[in-house]
Amino acid sequence: MRQYTLKFVLAMMATLPALAFAHPEHEHTNSFLSGFSHPLGGLDHLLAMVAVGIWAVSLGGRAVWTVPTAFVATMLIGGGLAVAGVQLPFIEQGILLSVVFMGIMLLASVRMSISSCAAIVAAFALFHGAAHGLEMPLNANGIQYAAGFAIATALLHATGVAFGAVVASIQAPIINRIAGSLIALAGAFLAFV
Repeated sequence: MRQYTLKFVLAMMATLPALAFAHPEHEHTNSFLSGFSHPLGGLDHLLAMVAVGIWAVSLGGRAVWTVPTAFVATMLIGGGLAVAGVQLPFIEQGILLSVVFMGIMLLASVRMSISSCAAIVAAFALFHGAAHGLEMPLNANGIQYAAGFAIATALLHATGVAFGAVVASIQAPIINRIAGSLIALAGAFLAFV
C-alpha cells in the first residue's frame, strides 16, 4: 500500500511546476488559476476532496488511486455538462451531502468493493464538477480552467492520501474516525449557514 501511496503523492506533486506560469498578464494562466483556485475557495469542496483521499487509503490497495481518479474524471464530466448547459438539479445540496456522507464513511470505517467506492465518489463528483462548470468565468478558456480545477482537486486528494498514509503508518485508525466525525459535522453545519 505504501508503494501506491507514494506513487500517487509523487504524481500529484509533479503537477506543481504548472503553477510557475502564474503571471497575471497571460490569459491562459488566468483561466488555469481561476480553475485551480475554485476548489480551494470553498470549505465544502476542500473537505469532500480531502475525505476522498483519506477514505481511499483506508480502503487500501488499488483504491488509493482508483477512487480519487474516479472522482476527478467524473468531476470533469460534470463540469463539461454544466458548460454545455445541462441542468443538474440540487447541486449545492449534492455537494453538502458529499461532505456529510464522506465524513460518515470515515467515521464508520465503511469498507466496500473498490468499484462501489469509485461509483459513490463519482456520483458526488458530478455535483462538484457542475458547480465548477457553472462558476467558470465567461472569458476563461474552458480547457485550461478544467485543467486547473482538476489539478487542484487531485492535489486535495493527494493531501487526504498523505494524511491517510500517515494514519496507516502509525496504525491509529481512530484518527480517521475523528477526522470523519469532524468532516461530517462541518458538512452539517455548512448546510445551515
